[in-house]
Amino acid sequence: MTKVLLVDDSAVMRKIIQRNIKETGLVVDEFVEAGDGNQALDKVNSNGDLDLILLDWNMPNMSGIEFVKTLRSLNLSKRIPVVMVTTEGSDAKVSEAKESGADGYLTKPFTADQLRDTLGDYLLVN
Repeated sequence: MTKVLLVDDSAVMRKIIQRNIKETGLVVDEFVEAGDGNQALDKVNSNGDLDLILLDWNMPNMSGIEFVKTLRSLNLSKRIPVVMVTTEGSDAKVSEAKESGADGYLTKPFTADQLRDTLGDYLLVN
């Protein structure tokens, strides 16, 4: 059973990402949602069997970068892949995200093909 945590302060964006994932044929059995990094940490602790985290950069309370750094410092028994899905598209931001522990990067707005190409390394295709 594939479980994905969507972390974005926009509920609309979380729904758009869910819809696009379903349209691409990628297999996700359950979506868990969080509105910021603090909520996301709570979800990680209460949903230990997460397969992937899709993470926005700019959020209140705890940014995506702060979240990924904190997540990687936890030394969880299972390393959960993190893909940043954000409007921050500069080379410097992509480098910062990867150096902080992100596994992948997708810039908004994105197409269904870009989403499938980026997430295909982490999710099965129907």
